[in-house]
Amino acid sequence: MKRGYSQSPSSSTPPPSTRFKSNPEGDSQFLDDDTTKNFARKVADHYSRRTNQTLEEREASPIIHLKKLNNWIKSVLIQLYARPDDAVLDLACGKGGDLIKWDKARIGYYVGIDIAEGSIEDCRTRYNGDADHHQRRKKFSFPSRLLCGDCFEVELDKILEEDAPFDICSCQFAMHYSWTTEARARRALANVSALLRPGGVFIGTMPDANVIIKKLRQAEGLEIGNSVYWIRFGEEHSRKYSDDDSRCILLQKFKSSSPFGIEYVFHLEDAVDCPEWIVPFNVFKSLAEEYDLELVFVKNSHEFVHEYMKKPEYVELMRRLGALGDGNQDQSTLSADEWEAAYLYLSFVLRKRGESDGAQRRGGRRKNGKMNLSKDDVLYIDN
Repeated sequence: MKRGYSQSPSSSTPPPSTRFKSNPEGDSQFLDDDTTKNFARKVADHYSRRTNQTLEEREASPIIHLKKLNNWIKSVLIQLYARPDDAVLDLACGKGGDLIKWDKARIGYYVGIDIAEGSIEDCRTRYNGDADHHQRRKKFSFPSRLLCGDCFEVELDKILEEDAPFDICSCQFAMHYSWTTEARARRALANVSALLRPGGVFIGTMPDANVIIKKLRQAEGLEIGNSVYWIRFGEEHSRKYSDDDSRCILLQKFKSSSPFGIEYVFHLEDAVDCPEWIVPFNVFKSLAEEYDLELVFVKNSHEFVHEYMKKPEYVELMRRLGALGDGNQDQSTLSADEWEAAYLYLSFVLRKRGESDGAQRRGGRRKNGKMNLSKDDVLYIDN
């Protein structure tokens, strides 16, 4: 296993200053580097512990149709924006669940990075076609490179200098893990911008903060949910008062001057059980613009489904994936609670400013990529 790029804080360029005012009292627990790393490690350990499921176990999941719907959304995003021979950077790639999607898009090169060692190892074996019941193809058509490290902490442009520029960057259901501090959020967007070519696209999915806060405002306490998920905020987001001997809990308004480090615990049956962070999309958009990343679109998952299910090719894709049944004998579909859980997410596409230069597109096979990855080929990055 390769290990390198040990980075000390003094060696990295500090993120530029922001127009957002700090809130030391409310954010103090997130501003300590060790605390942030502990949170990142907790998330990494959670995903490392999750083992690959058999097909039977997967189909028995209480959220199987939600998982299939999320796969459909990611597939549509990839089909919309990936082109043959594209070089792809997959941030928080996990166990490599999107490898087949990229293969179908006929990309030319793939680099995946994830903080969880167990996930990277599963991704490596999946790419190689070893002992993976989900693998439909023994070999992928593109060379690959895998890194294990926190892509929201390290300066990836230094590590991937020979691999860049990339044509497309993807971060699926993970961008909110960068929102513990402003520095991490900026590092995430700086990495994307530095590694994308002009005209390159950044596609992703993450929780929809507007929906979460809206639901929370309507709740009696600090928790929302149904039979497949729950979200719980800490007491620091409430205040109590006494009126005629009755006690009420009121949710405090989250301060717009301090949009980072707003933590909650998220539980999704058979999928997620760890801390996450609110990402106000207007702040995300403004911050992205500072790094030359312009919004192409943002759509809540409900809106996304309604729009792209009007197109025959994506209706057929939905049928094949089975989120809404196969349209024939299989009439199973998402439960009402799964559909409500889907409402918690959004999809976004950003494009890096500048005109695309054909000479800059280095799609195809990079010299660092391999068609079969050994454990020693994985580069472990010290944060």
